[in-house]
Amino acid sequence: MNKVKVTICGKEFSLKTDEAPSYFTELAKKVDADIYEMASSAENMSIQSAAILVALASYDEVKKANDSIDNIRTQIKEYVDDACKARLERDEALKNEKSLLAKISSLENELKIKHMKSDIDEQLTLDDTKDKDKDKEKTSSSK
Repeated sequence: MNKVKVTICGKEFSLKTDEAPSYFTELAKKVDADIYEMASSAENMSIQSAAILVALASYDEVKKANDSIDNIRTQIKEYVDDACKARLERDEALKNEKSLLAKISSLENELKIKHMKSDIDEQLTLDDTKDKDKDKEKTSSSK
């Protein structure tokens, strides 16, 4: 735990923090400058009124920043959800692709087999025709 002393509007404050002392020193300088700037922006504004307005502006800034962070978190969650959905769709498409490739391979094999059968049938028909022609020749030569 670090101890740090800061001065804001002439008043010294002692703080205990887990942060580096330089961090709070810089914050205190900014708060001090903002209060004096606010006080000098309007006539007859007290330091207390200026401090209240600076605190209000700071809370406004923090709230808007937190709202923005929440919005970014929501967008990131949506992007992550979309990415997960896209990954699942991709995985399904890859699975379908494998299935279709296997089916194509099977159909190509069936087609090869049909071509082979056709070629064999054609060859058998040619052989039968040749055999019949030879038989005819034998028959006509024996007469």
